[in-house]
Amino acid sequence: MVGVGLVHYTDDSGTLRTIRQAFTSVAAVDSFARVSAGRSAFRVSDLLALAALLDSLDGGDCAGKDSDEGAKSVKEIMPHV
Repeated sequence: MVGVGLVHYTDDSGTLRTIRQAFTSVAAVDSFARVSAGRSAFRVSDLLALAALLDSLDGGDCAGKDSDEGAKSVKEIMPHV
């Protein structure tokens, strides 16, 4: 993998293992993740309302030529808390 940092370690049985650096505490914290701290500036309901508004201004085809559902095609993904 080009551009992916890897960490090599030896497990309890002596086998050399490799894991992506991003999956460890060795990796630097992403600056966006640090600043956002898991917060979002927008609520899902507000973004869906905005998508619906844009659909109405654009004649209902904001999602592109492959879909005629526009804002209806947006799926809400809630985090597992």
